[in-house]
Amino acid sequence: MKLEQLGWNEDFAQEFKQYEIEGFSVGRIALEHKRMYRVFCEEGELLAEVSGKFRFGAAGREEYPSVGDWVVIAARPEEGKATIHAVLPRFSKFSRKIAGRTTEEQIVAANVNTVFLVNALNNDFNLRRIERYLIMAWESGATPIIVLSKADLCEDVETKLADVESVAFGVPTYVVSSIENKGLEPLHQYLQPGQTVALLGSSGAGKSTLTNYFIGNEKQIVQEVREGDDRGKHTTTHRELVMIPNGGLIIDTPGMRELQLWESDDASEQVFHDIHELEEQCLFSDCKHQSEPGCAVKNAIAEGTLSQGRYDSFLKLQKELAYLERKADIRAQLAEKEKWKKISMFAKKR
Repeated sequence: MKLEQLGWNEDFAQEFKQYEIEGFSVGRIALEHKRMYRVFCEEGELLAEVSGKFRFGAAGREEYPSVGDWVVIAARPEEGKATIHAVLPRFSKFSRKIAGRTTEEQIVAANVNTVFLVNALNNDFNLRRIERYLIMAWESGATPIIVLSKADLCEDVETKLADVESVAFGVPTYVVSSIENKGLEPLHQYLQPGQTVALLGSSGAGKSTLTNYFIGNEKQIVQEVREGDDRGKHTTTHRELVMIPNGGLIIDTPGMRELQLWESDDASEQVFHDIHELEEQCLFSDCKHQSEPGCAVKNAIAEGTLSQGRYDSFLKLQKELAYLERKADIRAQLAEKEKWKKISMFAKKR
């Protein structure tokens, strides 16, 4: 494999120089399973794990390699194995809070150029979910693209397209049908050689079908959605980087049952800029948008120019961000404490 086919560029090369002089090589994480990794590199595909020094120095799971990461490796091609010594700086990462009560970052995909936010035009269509995905996509550093799939199952495509465009300001949106092979051709422009696209969306949205279309074979098994609510079964069970014939790369991801924000302050202003602009028009700078006179937000809801559902979604996401900010300080303190605990234990052993 040539590194350029995998998305290697001059910025990564500069970061790698300090390791190259030590005799290390480099690869890209294609698959991760319980801290074991499949790595694409010039030597081929190798099975890898992190070094003991790496494990000792990692403060949390976010410092471990994720799918899409470029990693510094000591390759042993004769064994089909490698040891990972470092992760090169990421230019983008799509993160969420891990499911459950634990406040910890899960990196879904790294070093992604474009994110396809795949939403099915069936009973599982949900504007509020699209808003949430948009916030996380903008925050990732990648460019979001909305793909409205399964158009063949929708009788009011134009209405739903207008609904999406009302919340996804300036984001390119494509209506596609894999069954009828319609609307797919324009998506190829985002899969140029060396470019990486991540497919994100709920189960049954059609991500695996799209992956099969781009790859040109049935690599991903496709399952039928449930009757009644059109919710999908989990076809993809893990995140995986896949090379496609034209030289582009796709990261297919499992459907996310729980999509909680990680960090999104700036992205929130981008996705909800209509609400932020209204807030600036309120009579009082500290307006709570409840019973204050001259509230532009409440007036917009009353006039129908701002939907109550969109405003409720905005409030819910703001509460999540405030919670995460409080937890971030606690996490930083605990990480620092754990770091010095490890250093102290190592010193005593010496």
